[in-house]
Amino acid sequence: MHVPDGFLSLQTAVGAAAISAVVVGECVRRLHRTLEPRQVPLMGLAATFVFAAQMLNFPVAGGTSGHLLGATLAAVLLGPAAAVLVMIAVLVVQCLVFADGGLLALGANALNMAVIGSLAGGGIYRLVRRLGVGLRGTVTAAAFAAWCSVLLAATACAVELALSDTAPARLVLPAMIGVHAVIGLGEAVITALVLVSIAAIRPELVGGGEPTTHRRTSLVPGGLLLALALAALGAPFASSLPDGLEWVATRFGFEHRAVATAGAPLPDYAVPGIGSPLLATALAGVAGTLLMLGVSYLLGRLLVPSGRRQRSET
Repeated sequence: MHVPDGFLSLQTAVGAAAISAVVVGECVRRLHRTLEPRQVPLMGLAATFVFAAQMLNFPVAGGTSGHLLGATLAAVLLGPAAAVLVMIAVLVVQCLVFADGGLLALGANALNMAVIGSLAGGGIYRLVRRLGVGLRGTVTAAAFAAWCSVLLAATACAVELALSDTAPARLVLPAMIGVHAVIGLGEAVITALVLVSIAAIRPELVGGGEPTTHRRTSLVPGGLLLALALAALGAPFASSLPDGLEWVATRFGFEHRAVATAGAPLPDYAVPGIGSPLLATALAGVAGTLLMLGVSYLLGRLLVPSGRRQRSET
């Protein structure tokens, strides 16, 4: 669902960026007050996993593919505000390093996938979670919220395309909602499976308990290895079918308007100059995963006031 440059008008792109900037600023303000140092590794791990998992496109009906959005998953584990910033970090790296999503469209992608995906997904999760009990209630609520987050992000994207006169609302809205309703089922299943897996190792993260520092630290190496495995071994074999937005663009004849982001060192998730496409993608995935871990961990450290960091280290 990464919108490339050329799909949106300047007014729509600027408007979406302004809304995103306001929300991100508020999230930074809140996390600066509440984020604890022991939460930083989990932020880094969440961003790393979301980045790696987004490289794995899975085929869906109608000759299209989809990939994990991950915003609801991050919101369940970290809270909506932290999830917004995790998703922002992922989107910025994808845009600047891999030319995935346009630079001018970055604000719109942030609004759709980070802001709406995290806040709406997290909000729906909290509401639905009250109807169930235990792990089953948590996972069911998260799966439903994940499906809703994909649908709402796709709806926002369709509205932006309509406002930009890229495609009529009466055509693009039902098309985007229809294809992403199916993609959202994959999002729901993946979110549920990840949460069940985490609950088997760290039940307090899913159930709302308070983990110890030792247990939190022990999650990072295994999670990083999983993300690296997804990027190195899974991504080269991801589906090559067009994703939901690309399918809609082709169907309504505006795919030619896409403008690739110039200057990205690893465009299309491949290392230039490598003869084997599989190896080029695997190396790019590993490099991106490690970069994502560093960027997100640094972001988390910067959000924690120095005084709070010092107290945690004494």
